Amino acid sequence: MGKIIIAGNWKMHKTQAEALEFLHVLKSSLEEANEAREVVLCAPFTALGIMSKSLHGGLIRLGAQNIHWKENGAYTGEISGPMLTELGVEYVVVGHSERRQYFGETDETANYRVIAAQSHGLTPILCVGETKSQRDAGETETVIINQIKRGLVDVDQNNLVIAYEPIWAIGTGDTCEASEANRVIGVIREQLSNQEVTIQYGGSVKANNIDEIMAQPEIDGALVGGASLDPVGFARIVNYH
Repeated sequence: MGKIIIAGNWKMHKTQAEALEFLHVLKSSLEEANEAREVVLCAPFTALGIMSKSLHGGLIRLGAQNIHWKENGAYTGEISGPMLTELGVEYVVVGHSERRQYFGETDETANYRVIAAQSHGLTPILCVGETKSQRDAGETETVIINQIKRGLVDVDQNNLVIAYEPIWAIGTGDTCEASEANRVIGVIREQLSNQEVTIQYGGSVKANNIDEIMAQPEIDGALVGGASLDPVGFARIVNYH
């Protein structure tokens, strides 16, 4: 079992003003939160600076949604490790299925990004998961194991988070059964040399299913998408029972 980490992935949502309003409500809702649980907000690049100032010295950690493997260069639209660390970012999502689906991310480029994140002291959250057609074809384990093997080449497993996000459950309202998510995360853990790596579940995580998800022995947290946009609902997820 790894450290419990509940992370919200805002994707392409929230202006700076909306981010600050969210933080105002969330902070008041986390007063009774268990300090053993790490809370991370992965915000759009435009909101990172102002959020960093608001979160300074608090319990909530700041995360980004991507990182390039070079420190600088002619890579229009990308962002580098030094740019993120300057803003106080501590975590970065890598290889999310939407990056793979829409922007050409591969296991190899995700691996480059994981290594880059670690080289700048950031903790990467590497996302893996299968499509519905792959699951229906009985290929879940093969797909996940290959993603892990390719994604973790030359990676330090002492500074790593993995998120299992079945693609068919992201934003669809379909949640992987908690017991099945637990089983697949167990398969992921079997591939790791460090058994203490935090492995999250992601995919239509909500306030009404977080308790069952977190009751599973292999699951160390959640990567929350749409449900992380509402501060009250996200606080309930963080304060799971």
